[in-house]
Amino acid sequence: MSVNYSHCLVYVTAADVEEAREIGRSMVEARLAACANVFPEMVPIFLWNGDIGEGSESVVIMKTTRERAGDLIAAVEAMHSYECPCAVILPVAGGSQAFLDWISSETTPEGGA
Repeated sequence: MSVNYSHCLVYVTAADVEEAREIGRSMVEARLAACANVFPEMVPIFLWNGDIGEGSESVVIMKTTRERAGDLIAAVEAMHSYECPCAVILPVAGGSQAFLDWISSETTPEGGA
């Protein structure tokens, strides 16, 4: 199946709000994301190595382009504290064109476009 989208959200869970903020800020500073929203606390219930776990995590959702998403995920993986971080791409099917244009503008590497 072929998916045609130009923008996406990248959903990442983090050990705590400090790590989520650090990831979000780093991705925006690197122009890999136009914006990062940090949700400070959630309760994950998960299977890991055959056991059910429950804990506390934070979430960061970043807005970017399809072209920058792979580099964003690689950068998240390089700095993340987890052995197997959740970093997934959620395609954006549409939305406010002005907002989508802003994402494109802010994720263009400096000197680009």
